[in-house]
This record gives sequence, C-alpha cells and structure tokens, in this order.
Amino acid sequence: MDPSLDVWDFSSLISLWINRFYIYLGFAFGFSLWICFQIVIRKQNKNSQEKTIPKASRDLMTNGYISLQKKEVFVSGVKIFYGSQTGTAKGFATALAEAVSSLDLPVAVINLKEYDPDDHLVEEVTSKNVCAFLVATYTDGRPTESAEWFCRWLEEAANDFRFGKTYLKGVRYVVFGLGNSAYVSHFNKVGKNVDKWLWMLGAHRVMSRGEGDCNVVKSRHGSIEADFTAWKARFISRLQALCKGERKPCGGNCKKGKCESNQHGSEVMEPGSHAQEGLHQRDAEQEEPFGSTSEEESGTEDHQSLKSVIDVEDLGKIMDRMKKEKREKERQEGETSLIRSTVKNEASERRAMITPALREALTKQGYQLIGSHSGVKLCRWTKSMLRGRGGCYKHTFYGIESHRCMETTPSLACANKCVFCWRHHTNPVGTEWRWKMDQAEMILKEAIEHHQNMMKQFRGVPGVREDRFEEGMTVKHCALSLVGEPIMYPEINRFLKLLHECKISSFLVTNAQFPAEIRNLKPVTQLYVSVDASTKESLKKIDRPLFKDFWQRFLDSLKALAAKQQRTVYRLTLVKAWNVDELQAYAKLVSLGNPDFIEVKGVTYCGESSASSLTMANVPWHEEVVRFVCELVDLIPDYEIACEHEHSNCLLIAHKKFKIGREWWTWIDYSRFQELIQEYEDSSGSKTFSAKDYMAKTPHWALFGANERGFDPKDTRYQRKNKSKDISGC
Repeated sequence: MDPSLDVWDFSSLISLWINRFYIYLGFAFGFSLWICFQIVIRKQNKNSQEKTIPKASRDLMTNGYISLQKKEVFVSGVKIFYGSQTGTAKGFATALAEAVSSLDLPVAVINLKEYDPDDHLVEEVTSKNVCAFLVATYTDGRPTESAEWFCRWLEEAANDFRFGKTYLKGVRYVVFGLGNSAYVSHFNKVGKNVDKWLWMLGAHRVMSRGEGDCNVVKSRHGSIEADFTAWKARFISRLQALCKGERKPCGGNCKKGKCESNQHGSEVMEPGSHAQEGLHQRDAEQEEPFGSTSEEESGTEDHQSLKSVIDVEDLGKIMDRMKKEKREKERQEGETSLIRSTVKNEASERRAMITPALREALTKQGYQLIGSHSGVKLCRWTKSMLRGRGGCYKHTFYGIESHRCMETTPSLACANKCVFCWRHHTNPVGTEWRWKMDQAEMILKEAIEHHQNMMKQFRGVPGVREDRFEEGMTVKHCALSLVGEPIMYPEINRFLKLLHECKISSFLVTNAQFPAEIRNLKPVTQLYVSVDASTKESLKKIDRPLFKDFWQRFLDSLKALAAKQQRTVYRLTLVKAWNVDELQAYAKLVSLGNPDFIEVKGVTYCGESSASSLTMANVPWHEEVVRFVCELVDLIPDYEIACEHEHSNCLLIAHKKFKIGREWWTWIDYSRFQELIQEYEDSSGSKTFSAKDYMAKTPHWALFGANERGFDPKDTRYQRKNKSKDISGC
C-alpha cells in the first residue's frame, strides 16, 4: 500500500472533521431550497386546479359524466297566519308577505278562520317552512273571532298528554301580538299564549316574540304600526340568516370570520342526523316557555352552553377573552352614557295622541283635527237645519239651534270601547292623560275656524237658506260629544270658561268613569252621563271599559252628578237583546244620581264593523223605545215623559220640577245662562245657580204625543198628517 495515500486519507478526514459545520450548513441550505421549491410548485398546481375545475366540470356535466350535489335548502317558504278583528293584523300580514317576497321565497297568507290545525299544522314539521303568527287580543283577553278555534285547538293540544311535547318538533315559528297596554291584565295575552302553546308542543322559536301596542304612550316605537315595522325588519334579517343555514342569530361577540353559525359546507349537518336532533333537543330545553320581547336572542350564550366542558388548555384563552370583553364593556359604557341620558330626555317628553295612522283614518271620516289630541266635525243635523229640514233631538228637547252648533272634543281618547261606538274604535283609549297637551285657547280658536271653514262650503248650495247660513257662521252652542272623553282633558275647566266667554253654551258628555273629574268640573250648560247599562255584567259587556274598578267608578260618577246644581242628564242607549230588560236596575240608578232629565234613545246602527257584533236586529223600533220609557216611568214616580223626537228614535223623561202647572219647561234660556255664568265667574264661584234659573218653556210641537212627533212645524220637512197618537198605555 502507498504510504502517501494513507497520509492523504488521514489528512482528508481531519480536514472534513474540522470543516464539518460548513458541510452541515450546506446540506441544510440545500434542503431548505428544496422544500420551498416544493411548496411553490404545489401552490401553483392548486391555483391552476381551482381555475380549471369549474370549466372542466361544466364540460363533464354537458357530456353527462358527473352531476354536482344539489344545493341544500334551509327555508322552503314562509306561511303567515293572522287572526284579525278590525283588519289591522290582516294588513300587517299583507305587508309582511310583500317583504318576504322580496327575498324570492314562496309566501302564503292564511286566515286562521279558514285553517284547520288538526289536519295541516303537523305538516309543517317536515316542510322547512317558517310559520309567522300575527294574532290580536280582543275583549277580556280573548282571541278574535277568526282565531278563536285555532287558539282553542292549540291550547287543548298543548295540555293533552296524547300529543306529547314533541308533536310539533321541527316546526319553526315566530309570533307578533297586537294589543293595547291600556288593558293591563290582558295586554297581548293571545300572542303570549300562542307562543307558549307552540313551545309546549315542541316547536322551535326562531326569534323572540314581537308585541305591538295601540297605546301610543307606552308603545315602544310610538305606535302599533311602528312596532310592527321594527319587528318586521328584525324578522326579515333573521329570515335571511336562516336561508343561509344559520341556526341562531349571531350575538356579535365572535371573532371576525370565525362565527360558527356562518360555517356551512362539509360541516353543515344533515337534516335527519342524530347530531342535529340532539342540538334541537338542547335548544328546546334552553328556550323559555314565555318568549321574551328583547330585541334579539343571544346566539353566543347558546353556543357556549353546548360546550359546557372546557379543556384546561383553553382556560388561558378564556381568561384573555374575558379581560378583553371587560375592557370593551367599560369603553362601551362610557360611550353609551350620553346616549342613555338622551334617550331618557326623549322618553320624558310626552307623545302626541294622534299618530300618523290615526290622523289618516280620522281624516277619511271627515274630522278636522286640531293640534295633537282634538278634533271637530260638522254634524249632519247642522246641514239639515241649514236647508230648513229640521234639527236634532237637542233642538226639540232643549231649543238648540242645530245650524249654530259646533260638535267638537278636546280629547279623542276614551276609557271605553263600546260595542255601539259610532267611530268604529278608530280613536285611542286610555285611563289617564299621558299625552302631549295643547293649550285650551289654541284648541277653541282652531275649532271655531275649522267649523266655519266647513260651513263656508255650503254657501250658494241649492236648498241652503241664506238666513240660516248667516246665523250658522256664528257658533252659539258647543256639543262636547264628538268622540272620546272630553273630561279627560286636564284643562277642561279652562276650555269651558273660554266657551262661556265667547257666549257659547256647553253640552258636555262623559262616560261615567271619572268621578273625581266630575266633582271638580265647573258649571256647564248641561252635563250628560252615559248610562249604557244598569248592571255590572251588562256594562262590562256593552261598554268594555278599561278600568278594573269600572263599576265602582260608574256608581261614584252618578253620585257626583247628584251633587251638581246645573242641569244634569242620564243618556240611556237601548240595545235590543242586550239591556232593554233591566228596568228595575235602571230605576235604582235614577234614584242614585237624581238627574234632571233622562234621554232614552234606540241604538243607531252605523254599518257593519269588525270591531262590533251589532246588527240591525239590535236596533229597537220606536214603538219598543216608547214602551220601555212608559214602563220605566211607572217605576220612578218623580218623572214623566216630556218630549219626543221620532226621527232620532229618542224620548225625553223629565223631572216633575220642570213641569209648572200643566206646561213643560225643558228648554233653555241661553241668554240667561250666560248672565248667570258671568256672575259665577265674577264672584270666583261663590254665587251659584240652579237648573231652574235658566229654564224656558217647551213649545207644544216638541211634547210627547203631539202630532208633529218632535218636528218643528217651521221646517219644510214637516209634512205629517194631523193624527193624534195613542198614548193610553202610558
């Protein structure tokens, strides 16, 4: 062996050993270059595949080689069910259907009256529809007539063990209730019950219940229309999320792009999978039977509840997140402090009684609205007397000149929802004044202006008498009986004083629910109390009052009336088959209030109304009213029948103190009243006067039994035969 070779091999090994780090470094550098090269190659291949696959797929599909998986449908359509009495819920259902249609979803609007839940509701379990229920609450917390059967079936099914708690499992629903918070104990009761019963049967609430409030004072958004609009926007947003497959609304606390409710694709569960069934079961357990009315349900909390077992490794991350949330919360509290104070200031400002929707409805009915809570309207008897065709029953009974009478009210709100309301319940209701208040001077000024403007429209109209038109331009009487409860207006005494200063007589009508206000009321020309029933049960049925203690308020109002020294009147409205058989009870009420006069009038049918069940069958004939009056007079010996206005189906019973000798003095000396009220004001209320101080003699033609039957012979409409009427039964 060559010795030099051995030396070289040995020296080479020594050299390699000494420079081994450089060799390692070279190998590492080369290996790193190879890895980077491979990563770049694979990334380029992936991008090229993503660009070429769609085209290739289309080519293959054209040739029939492959077919793409059908896109999963999360919402197949929306069914909107409504139960309406006055048509509000129906209108909302139509508006909601239009909004849903904009999402290109099939939509059906269904009247619950025409829907059989026993046969069809269970079909929604597998239909993938979202069911929206728009239901109104009617009298005493009952459902409307159209939804009565559906609610009864739903309640029975929810409490029937044979149906079980999973009968409607898979049904997705939302509820919007329509009600009035003035009825505290029954507010949105039907909406709450429908929500509860559906939940009890296993249905899944996809969004919190919405509640619309007709009471503009307490309505969350100012009116029931605004409440619905806000709820509708939330529902449409939730529906869009459901269409994408989101099961819960995002709470907003997730990291951007990491919201699990937005992740679909391979992670989306199949509808029939056991995993999804488990989730549905847990959701049902977490839901409350009475859905809240919060703005949105939190999906974050639901998600966390599904992962109640936390790994130790995740504790650090959780603590970090909690610290960040705490800092974020402190920052938000600082930012919202100003907003809260602003909202508080806004809430302290009272709302207007007349909402835009109410203004539109009342304007269509011929009202001239004044400010935020008053109105005036031209009476048909005003128009009649302008033409010389006869005046109203007040002309016959008390000598009012109908063409010089202004019908108005300083408060459109009322504490009752009477079945015979001739305004079809378009006016608001309430138990106390909680709206913005206009000044009495402005109300009277604009009321007279509006009245005169309406009168001017009759100038030159064929048949209108020129002398009557000129007289009518000067208001002489004011009937505070247009609609609502005038005595609710806090400045009613100021308003009455202004009327009397303008030499305008005052006829004020109250519904006997505000006894304190009656006691504090200053003198009026004539004060009316509506006595629509004589028992607690019938009064609740007819007047449908808001107050829980309505009967005691009713009795206290009659007692307060008895203490008044000016002219007082009971106004009885007879509703056939409702209150015409309560003679003994009526007689007791007469002794309680001791009124000067009692007007008995048959109910006026104002046409079909979804808010009332009255028909023409409930309107008594004039002969029936006469018979009732005769029988009532027999039970109250201090009273007799004085006057009659057959056209209005009305008779006047008067206290015998207004019968001097053999002559009745039911009419009013209006000039004398103005003198007396001026003396009263000048003496600061110390100089009082009584009803007999300003009475006037009643003409013969206005008396009961006269041939004219209450028609003024001076009017052209009077063309009666001279035939006496048989009143032997009286």
